[in-house]
Amino acid sequence: QVHLVESGGGLVQAGGSLRLSCAASGRIKSVGAMGWYRQVPGKQRELVATITNGGSTNYADSVKGRFTISRDNAQNTVHLQMNSLKPEDTDVYYCKARVAATIIFDDYWGQGTQVTVSS
Repeated sequence: QVHLVESGGGLVQAGGSLRLSCAASGRIKSVGAMGWYRQVPGKQRELVATITNGGSTNYADSVKGRFTISRDNAQNTVHLQMNSLKPEDTDVYYCKARVAATIIFDDYWGQGTQVTVSS
């Protein structure tokens, strides 16, 4: 079993910052790409940022220049530094990781962490 546990969400004023973290644990042989997604109830989950195990990153246009994704391969963790937050960034943020417990990679999701940005 593989578990992803997120932390760092909360309430912040517009213009403020938050840092999300996600740690993968359990039966892990290898971790591939990791990323953050967000979803408002009733809407489709959308990509925020991803990072490969080699460090290549990809961002949604709406967060470029404001959010930074990073990872610690030794700790199987991924972080999302969110600066200059806007009310429209309010969402539940989910961590996703591609993990191999044996030789086959599967996608795993965290439980989600709420980010609320007040105007």
